[in-house]
Parts: sequence; structure tokens; C-alpha cells
Amino acid sequence: MHIPELSRFLFELAENNNRAWFVMNKPRYDILRAEFLQMVTRLIQELSKIDPAIAQCDPKKALFRINRDVRFGKDKSPYKTYFSASILPSGRKKPSEGGGPAYYFQISQDNRLLFAVGEYMPPADRLKNIRQHILDDDTGFKKLIKNKAMKNCFGELQEEGKLIRPPKGFDPEHALIEYLKLKSMMVWTECSLDGMLYEDVHKTLLCGFKTALPLVTWLREAKFS
Repeated sequence: MHIPELSRFLFELAENNNRAWFVMNKPRYDILRAEFLQMVTRLIQELSKIDPAIAQCDPKKALFRINRDVRFGKDKSPYKTYFSASILPSGRKKPSEGGGPAYYFQISQDNRLLFAVGEYMPPADRLKNIRQHILDDDTGFKKLIKNKAMKNCFGELQEEGKLIRPPKGFDPEHALIEYLKLKSMMVWTECSLDGMLYEDVHKTLLCGFKTALPLVTWLREAKFS
């Protein structure tokens, strides 16, 4: 994976986000896409040594398409300006599918690497089960959120979309009510790719994903509807 070339391609795509430019540069895209697939394949192989559940994950299905869904947004740019992948056993990588915890990462046009672990905005039934799991395994959850290695790498659980009021059906006085208000159960971080080569990126992702394995394990214990 040629990281500088990928960043260059994505930057140029951001400056020329139209079909004509993309068609002209399709050979470049095809090469970079194939290299990105190899990168994801290797990640799955090595990560499965500590998380055997993902061993059968299809690398091709882990990759997201570069085409944007422009049907409902004001931005009609046809292409995403990042490469991304989501690794999880079920293969159901869209948040709305409730496929369980995933290892996600993306390389963007601003030469940055973002990686995340957990479940982002799961559907209502799945989110309810996760909240119930917090109640049923409060000891395990408290241990999870105090995990020093995970906090040092990612910080706290993400609060995007957090409810202002307690969710319906849950005790507003519960000691963990602030966590029950969360709409995602995930951690994420990002860093600059300046000076980083493929091996550096691979090691960074592998280390981060391994660090967040306790979150993945805990989420898999939550009931699936």
C-alpha cells in the first residue's frame, strides 16, 4: 500500500470530484483499491490471531464503495474522498444493519488516519439490548470503561448524539445513567499520516484494534434480537 500515493489521489479527487476526472483516473484508483484490499486482508489475518471470530470475514465485503449516496443530501459530489473498511464477523457493516461490534478505519484526503472500534449508532432494538447489558453486567461494564490501555489509546467512549434525557424505560437515577444515554458504544481516534509508511499504518491499526478488544468482547455478549 503506497500511503503517499493514496493520499495524493484522494486530495486530487477532493479538488475534482466529478465523473469525468474519476473516469480519467480510474486506472490509478483500481491499483490503489487493490492495494487497500491487500491491506485489509492482512489486517484480518493478523487480527484473527487474537480475535478468531473475524477469521472468516471476507475482505472484499469489508471495503466500502467510493460512490456516495447522493439521494437525500444537499452535497451531490459523486465520490467519497476517503478509503474505508469495516471488519466484523457478520459482514453487516452498515450501522442500520445492527451487525455487532466492528473494527473500522479510513484514510482521508487530508492525509489523516481515523480508526474506531465498537458499534456506531446501532438500530433501536440493538441499542436497547446494549443498554440492558450495561444493567445486567454493570461490574463488567465498569471494568471496561476503566481500562487504562484503551483510555490511553482512544480516550472516553464517544458521545455523539447522546440523549439529553434518560432513555425511556430506564431508571434516571441509575449510577450509569450517563452511559445509558449514549447512542453509540464505540471509541475512536485519529492521527496524521505525515511521515508514515504502510508498515507504520499497519502496526498502528493492529495495536489500536488489539487494545480495544475488551470492548468488542463485551458488546458481543449483549443479546442480539
